Amino acid sequence: MYQSLIKSIFLICTLISINLVGVAQEPKLSTIAANGWADNSVNTVIFRKNSLVSFKDSQYAAYYDHEQNVVLAKRKIGSARWTVVTTPYKGDATDAHKSISIMVDGDGFLHMAWGQHNNNLNYAKSTSAGSLTLGKKEVMRSTKENKVSYPEFYKLANGDLLFFYRDGGSGNGNLMINRYSLKTKKWARVQDGMIDGEGQRNAYWQVAVDQAGTIHLSWVWRESPDVASNHDLCYAKSTDGGISWLKSTNEKYKLPITAANAEYAIRIPQKSELINQTSMFADANGKVFIAGYWRGANETGPQYHLVFKTDNNWKVSNLNFRKTTFSLSGTGTKRIPISRPQIIVWPNGTHYAAGLLFRDAERGYKASIALNNNLGSGNWEIKDLTKTSLGDWEPTYDTELWKTKKMLSLFMQNVTQIDGEGKADQAPTQVQVLDWKPKK
Repeated sequence: MYQSLIKSIFLICTLISINLVGVAQEPKLSTIAANGWADNSVNTVIFRKNSLVSFKDSQYAAYYDHEQNVVLAKRKIGSARWTVVTTPYKGDATDAHKSISIMVDGDGFLHMAWGQHNNNLNYAKSTSAGSLTLGKKEVMRSTKENKVSYPEFYKLANGDLLFFYRDGGSGNGNLMINRYSLKTKKWARVQDGMIDGEGQRNAYWQVAVDQAGTIHLSWVWRESPDVASNHDLCYAKSTDGGISWLKSTNEKYKLPITAANAEYAIRIPQKSELINQTSMFADANGKVFIAGYWRGANETGPQYHLVFKTDNNWKVSNLNFRKTTFSLSGTGTKRIPISRPQIIVWPNGTHYAAGLLFRDAERGYKASIALNNNLGSGNWEIKDLTKTSLGDWEPTYDTELWKTKKMLSLFMQNVTQIDGEGKADQAPTQVQVLDWKPKK
């Protein structure tokens, strides 16, 4: 009975697909499946690193289906045909923190972590290069792997992987970093509590690895589980795979990094509607761009901002296009009228162009992009990539494909998030990928 319902939904959805609007080159949409879990935003939370990832000519995707199974998919880059495999693993999809993160190492093996929110590590990798078949669950280092949250994979220039996660809870957790070696096929601990909340706070971070292999890290501090206690924006970088860390001035940090010795890109007080876990991008020259939203001192409501360093100073660009206000407070996964933003940047002659991806109730909950052809100017043009609502979706994209081909590949799904970690009663929805390339 239920399977026939799913088939009916699939047929309807293939006929009524998300309508697209042309921006630069025409967006191209492909459908992976019609049975994506949609009772909360677990498949579309912004801290998924990654929901989509490319290696050579193949692209991989991961999501929870309507029965909370972990599903993997693969296609040739640009193709509309996906191979879909339901893995033997399940996750508690009712907790929107417990997203799935994937990455492909330099030998072509897929690595996956899933179902993490202050619990034991769930990690597995493929049995062979290019395969969607996963091996048994493994430990990485066995120690400090029983209170894991926010698993994120990043690939270094030599094909090794980094694994970032939080050890501990909201308000008192510490940043951990492991490294996977292609040579040894083993994980080693690189950092143990590198950013130390000293039992009083924790860092909510975002990471970008540039083409030279430099790791860029920015974060906000949170003093308690209440999101309203987020404050300030800090920065660090590493040129040796995460062993030692520098400020933007190349001054070496004495580890661990604490609230006292951190570099502050911008000071933002508590209760400023400052959101955590947004995004950053670093270009081939190591220039860093950090996206977020908060309410500035002279602003009536939260606005998207872009933070970047020019010469010796950190600068802030206020996109300043939002009209409505809201208050950000409370615990659990919040239902918020705007998504956290993703930022992409690319050369445009002697300037940089930028695209900030977001979803906003003001624009009907569509997938939207703010474009600026001359970054540093205030000339942001807002376009919608879809005509129809994506509910409480947040943008995640294939960072490796953008890095190598400047092709934006967005994970798309219409989902519903009930405030404070609630669970909706929504039928499964399509899991899709939107491909778009900016006009040069």
